[in-house]
Amino acid sequence: MAADFDVVNLFVIAAATLAIPIVAFGASFLLWPSVLIRVYHWYWRRTLGLQVRYADCGGYRFCYSCRGKPGMRPSILLLHSFSAHKDTWLTVVKYLPKHLHILCVDMPGHEGTTRTTKDDYSIQGQARRIRQFVEAIRLNRKPFHLVGASMGGSVAGVYAACYPLDICSMTLICPDGIKHLSETKFDNHLQDLQHNQYTLSIPLIPTTPEEMEDMLKLCSHVRFKIPQQILQGLVDVRLPHNEFYEEVFMELISERSRYALQEHLHLIFTPLQIIWGKKDQVVDVSGAAIIEEHIPGCRVDLLENCGHSVVMEKPRQTAKLILEFIIAKQNTTKKSS
Repeated sequence: MAADFDVVNLFVIAAATLAIPIVAFGASFLLWPSVLIRVYHWYWRRTLGLQVRYADCGGYRFCYSCRGKPGMRPSILLLHSFSAHKDTWLTVVKYLPKHLHILCVDMPGHEGTTRTTKDDYSIQGQARRIRQFVEAIRLNRKPFHLVGASMGGSVAGVYAACYPLDICSMTLICPDGIKHLSETKFDNHLQDLQHNQYTLSIPLIPTTPEEMEDMLKLCSHVRFKIPQQILQGLVDVRLPHNEFYEEVFMELISERSRYALQEHLHLIFTPLQIIWGKKDQVVDVSGAAIIEEHIPGCRVDLLENCGHSVVMEKPRQTAKLILEFIIAKQNTTKKSS
């Protein structure tokens, strides 16, 4: 009889042990979805072997995650898009070899990197800040491969034009800053904003789950089924930063930043790869042909059934294309030397 009680007690203890994390997960999902999202990013960084670090530059601090050490292949520095963060790249890092030296940095003012009201958030200003980061961690002791998506792509292009000796090759993913030939759905939104003196909500700065869903539909050709609670969590994570995002957005569409990449194309001589989703509704894919016209010999990879969020929609293919390009350029360099 005593043994039966012991068995029952063991089952009760086991059930309680299992119930605690399940209840905690359920509570987080329903009450604090933003906490669940942060835990998710932490879990994947840990799983992929990425460590979060900081680099200080005269009172300015950069937050970044990294994996591996410099080796035979060039280091890879990844610059994310507007209002995103370093963890945007987790889906791509998952498919890159673990021996590669990879760094994902929070762009100026974003996430864990210092935010100041006096900073210059123009494309040129952000490129200068990224150079500070590169020098602080001495990444440019050896030329590295630079990757940038959307806003990060524009910053990467200006960086390559201004600091050509730092990098050995570069990948631009749906880069902003080009006078593309066709209007997109986002261009139409932008015109409405201008006509209404920017009193309407900005499609890339959602404040409700419904606006978040609309933004995801705008940026992605692939339709992801995301629960309402997760949409709310994504909004909750962004809300405290929306005023800053509005400041950066107005700078990005200003005269000095809007076509910054195109204005610097004639100064780019680095081996270049362009990756673009054919269904991009934010920055039209015709921008790839414009870049190719200015920089003959660059590699252009256009992805079928893919929108602006290439990193989210086609992470495996993106990682494969980047790696192929790096290896091909490295082999070409070896043969020529």
